[in-house]
Amino acid sequence: MKLETIAALCTLVAAANAHAAAKPDTGIFGRHAQLAQKRQETAVAGAAAAASSASSAKALQPLITSGIPTGTTFAASHTYAPGSTPSISNAPPIPSAFVFKAGEWPAADVVPPTNSPEVKEWMKELEGHDIPNINRTADGSCVGDPVAAAEAEKRGWWTCGGWTRDTDITICPDKLTWGVRKLLSYLDQEKLSATFFVVGSRCVERPELLLEEYMSGHELSIHTWSHHALTTLTNEQIVAELGWTRKIIKEVTGVSPTSMRPPYGDMDDRVRAIAKAMGMTPIIWTRTASGFSFDTFDWRVAAGQVTGAQQMDTFDQILGNASTIDTGFVVLQHDVHEITVDLAVGYTLPGARAHQPPFNLKRIGECNNIPLSNMYRETTTLVTDTNSTTKSSNTNTTASGNTTDTQGAAANKNAGSRTIALSAVSGLIVLASGLLLL
Repeated sequence: MKLETIAALCTLVAAANAHAAAKPDTGIFGRHAQLAQKRQETAVAGAAAAASSASSAKALQPLITSGIPTGTTFAASHTYAPGSTPSISNAPPIPSAFVFKAGEWPAADVVPPTNSPEVKEWMKELEGHDIPNINRTADGSCVGDPVAAAEAEKRGWWTCGGWTRDTDITICPDKLTWGVRKLLSYLDQEKLSATFFVVGSRCVERPELLLEEYMSGHELSIHTWSHHALTTLTNEQIVAELGWTRKIIKEVTGVSPTSMRPPYGDMDDRVRAIAKAMGMTPIIWTRTASGFSFDTFDWRVAAGQVTGAQQMDTFDQILGNASTIDTGFVVLQHDVHEITVDLAVGYTLPGARAHQPPFNLKRIGECNNIPLSNMYRETTTLVTDTNSTTKSSNTNTTASGNTTDTQGAAANKNAGSRTIALSAVSGLIVLASGLLLL
């Protein structure tokens, strides 16, 4: 199955994927596999009944498994002239076409330097905010840093125990609602909108795809510049990761997202505080009170660790667990590989839509009743307090409390019935969807 425009997002990183396979300790995808493997050693397995609607597709699953050749990289299907008007009320017109100039942007896949004028200016955004003095973790994993793991609840460390704060977006309040973020051609065909989590250094390579996502009415969110585990970085490095990604998104689209998602979900109270000081609400995928994670582990198919049918077993468990919680949810999926895209558009998303009772697939902001305009600094109508005090939780059911903690994204969170949010990580684009990717 070939996916027109979205195939570009997958094949864009083909060389990086091959390199990661050969040297699993290097590159964005090698680091992803390495950290995920460590976390798997301490993960709590969830159990639930499989959803029959997703299971019905399994007869075709062996057709999608590891080793499938990568297809053609396609260009964006639409172009937008500078000055074009976005659909968002009061949004600035589209800027002049982005032209990459060597030396003006950090290197790809590397934590940006912290001595640049840009980072020094962005550091001023932290002034007046209470940034906790929490030591960096060794490698972002529980196994790699047992001392930090023992303090996970106190730190609010999501990686170890799923600890969240009530200012995080971790669910969709409405039951049976699913937050989406990816696959442009499929989303357009099915009249769906998604949330794209953008890796900044990929925007430099494919700005036209980022612009198409934005102009198509999808939400954009920040997923750092180089996709490193944020708890391992200094305050200055975290600011650089978020700042450069925000800058490239604005250069291409004219707007700056008011939300972010930490790579690997690696976030503690220090990371949260820095993100909030910069006007960004953290988003993470759903975990149940029992510890079941709404992570499809679809990247393992591309890695050759599981088959497509085995990955669908995991998805069946997610759908089964969805019926046990009183809210909607955010699911983690990836579109950095063509295989994972094919699984999504051929099986998981159609399975979710065919489910009875049906799921409502929405953007993550939308499913939390956040107007699209409030997802960007330039168009939000909100003035908020980024120093609000939060409480700890290791379940996702408390994450939908009414708060106005950051500029834009968190201000409209409402408790209520369930919804599913569709999200995609753009490593741009590395898509993660609410389905979340990466």
